[in-house]
Amino acid sequence: MNYVVFDLEWNQSPYGKTHEIARLPFEIIEIGAVKLNEKREVLDTFQVIVRPAVYKRLNYHTREIVHLSQRDLDRGTWFPDAVRQFLSWSGPDSVFCTWGTVDLQELQRNMKYYNLLHLLRGPLHFYDAQKLFAIQYEDMKSRRALEYAVDFLNISKTREFHRALADAAYTADVFRTIDPDIMLAYDSIDVYQNPRKKTEEIHLVYNGYSKFISREFKSKEEAMEDPEVLATPCCLCGRSSRKKIRWFSVNARNYYCVAVCPVHGVEKGKIRMKHNDEGDLYVVKTIKVTNEPEIESLRMKRDSLRARRRRRRSQ
Repeated sequence: MNYVVFDLEWNQSPYGKTHEIARLPFEIIEIGAVKLNEKREVLDTFQVIVRPAVYKRLNYHTREIVHLSQRDLDRGTWFPDAVRQFLSWSGPDSVFCTWGTVDLQELQRNMKYYNLLHLLRGPLHFYDAQKLFAIQYEDMKSRRALEYAVDFLNISKTREFHRALADAAYTADVFRTIDPDIMLAYDSIDVYQNPRKKTEEIHLVYNGYSKFISREFKSKEEAMEDPEVLATPCCLCGRSSRKKIRWFSVNARNYYCVAVCPVHGVEKGKIRMKHNDEGDLYVVKTIKVTNEPEIESLRMKRDSLRARRRRRRSQ
C-alpha cells in the first residue's frame, strides 16, 4: 500500500457568481501529488496543468494567488485525460492524503461534471494532514494553514506555495512527522459519495468519539424517526446509554442530546443534517465524551429554545 499526498489548484467564474455553473463552482487547473511508500518515504511525484473548459479565463483572485499564466493553462491537458493519468499513476491500492477536506471533494465534483465519478468509488477513507497536525501538535480542534505547519516544524521552504506539486510536497513533509499511532487512530472519511442504502451505512470509532453516517432519507422528520439515528451507544465501549437530555434541535440542521454510559459516564451526541449535490438528505452523527459544564450549557440552550417557542406560540 502507498500513500498519495495530493493538492489541487482551481479557478472560478471570472465574471462573478451570477455567471457561475452550479454543478462546477470550482474548476481544477492543476493537480500535484507525492507518492509515499508504507514507511512514508518518497517514491515519485506527479504534476499536470489542466486546460480549463468551463472558466477559460483566470478569475482575478485566482490570478493573484496561483502562479500560473493564461498561456500555461491554454497549453494544459483536458481534465478527463489529466484525471485518468493521475488515478493511473496513483494506483488502485493507494490511500489519499490531503491538507484539509476540500481537495478530495472538489476532485470528485470535477469528475462528476465529466461523468467520470465511477473511476473513484466512495465513500473514501483518507488522511487529513491538517487534522492530524492539530491532534499531534496543538489542541485537536484548530485548523491551521499549511504554511503555518511548515514554519512550526521548521521545514525548509524551497518551493513557492500555491502550486499544486509544491503544496503536495509540503503536505507530505508534515504528514511524515505524524506519529503512526495517531495517524492510524484518526483516519478520515469523505462522504461526497454518501451511503445510499442501509447496508452502506458507516460506523467509525475513534479515540474518544464515534461517528455514524446514515443512508439517505426523504426528510429530516423521517431521519429523526430512525432507531439507528436516534441510538446513543457509548463511543468507548458500545454499550447502550440512557438519555439524560433527549434529542433537541437548535436549528434546521443540528440536533443535540446527552446520554449516560454506566461505565464511562456522560457523553454528548450531535446530529448534523447534510445534503448531497442532488439535494438528498443524510445524517452525520457523532458521540463523544463530555463533562458537566458542557452538559449544563446544552441544558440551558434547550430550555432557552423551549421558552422561545412557547412565547412564539402564545403570540
